[in-house]
Amino acid sequence: MKNTVLLSGMVLFFACSSGPTEEQETHVADTTTVAHIDLTSYGLPLLLTPPDKQLTAGAEPSIIWKDETGTLTVEAGERFGLEIREEPGDMPRLKATLERDLLRKNTTIRETPELLVWRSEFPDDPDLVSIHFYRILAADGRTFTVQDTDGPAYSEQDVDRMSAAISTRSPA
Repeated sequence: MKNTVLLSGMVLFFACSSGPTEEQETHVADTTTVAHIDLTSYGLPLLLTPPDKQLTAGAEPSIIWKDETGTLTVEAGERFGLEIREEPGDMPRLKATLERDLLRKNTTIRETPELLVWRSEFPDDPDLVSIHFYRILAADGRTFTVQDTDGPAYSEQDVDRMSAAISTRSPA
């Protein structure tokens, strides 16, 4: 009986909470029934196509809003992690920063006006190689940037999957 009262109190507490706080996991998607995840509840007119569960070892995508940086982070397993920010994209500045990097050698793999994919490696350790992306996306008169998270070393296939996972919503 005590456990039932305690459990009921906890359910009531969480049901009446005031919503997401500074850094709180707010959504875990069931990708077996959801083709896209609408990100408008986070103030973003964007859609997320979750990765295939086979590629993420069954991990569900988690979506975390971080107030202090204005970043929406989406992660699923070890091979999928991206960050979305509302900001004007500055591709020339990013490319200049990559060229000035004194620690790593950065090589462009693919470049369009909206997407940059590059290989980053440490010259003294050929095993430390990762692929990164930076994408600029316009939606509803606003500009967003999407990029991989600072996490594991992503492969080119991982980056292709992540960069294509965010799209704009169709007008209502």
